[in-house]
Amino acid sequence: MKFLIDAHLPMALKNWLADRGHDVIYTRDLPQKNETDDTDIIRIADDQDRIVISKDSDFQKYHVLFGRPGRIFMITTGNIVNKVLLQLFENNFDQIEDAFEEGSKVVELNNTSIILHE
Repeated sequence: MKFLIDAHLPMALKNWLADRGHDVIYTRDLPQKNETDDTDIIRIADDQDRIVISKDSDFQKYHVLFGRPGRIFMITTGNIVNKVLLQLFENNFDQIEDAFEEGSKVVELNNTSIILHE
């Protein structure tokens, strides 16, 4: 799978996904780095068929209003340490990956569950 990770998430997440064979871009990899505008993130994700991973609810609002970005992985855990976040990914990623492969457009991960929107 291909992902674009927003600035509000740790670089360790990029490394975790890349170590598992995924194609991952972090906002720091983009020309304007973490200052990249949300609309540019959306354009890049859609142009490259990437799933936006973010804590920023603006991406979900934009998706509801305009259908873009095409796919979003929302992290709604609140502030947690990186180790706990990565453990949540470890415990739940197979199910998340299946959801996107089966056509889900918006997948949400919180501290206790996975929620499929749409």
